[in-house]
Amino acid sequence: MSNFGSLGVSGSALKVFRTWMDAVSDNVANSETATRTSDKAFQARYVEATALEDPNGGIGTGVAVKSIQLGNEQGRLVYEPANPLADADGMVRYPDLDMGDQLTQLMVAQRGYQANLQVVDRARDTYLQALRIGGGH
Repeated sequence: MSNFGSLGVSGSALKVFRTWMDAVSDNVANSETATRTSDKAFQARYVEATALEDPNGGIGTGVAVKSIQLGNEQGRLVYEPANPLADADGMVRYPDLDMGDQLTQLMVAQRGYQANLQVVDRARDTYLQALRIGGGH
């Protein structure tokens, strides 16, 4: 694979990791969003990625977001009689999110983003060195 190929692969990964970080950030931001029991809970976003295959049968050419899956709309019911959204039984609906899992996903996505950004930086440095060598400087 050429350096240009590595830029394409890493560039596609940057887009996927960015989408993943955005989805997890949205989940974390809405983790304490209460709704009436008659309404749907905030549905968490889960990013599904897929490999991009080389049409010539070679190694893959990167990754892409295949879909965004939505979490459970039922959420979890919590007894909060003082909440203005509470029903007659004092219940409100919250998203069914595990904050530990969400924060772990955020860290993994950030590390993946950083790793691919370093590949892009190294490829850029390689191109600059090649231009200096080729230019006779």
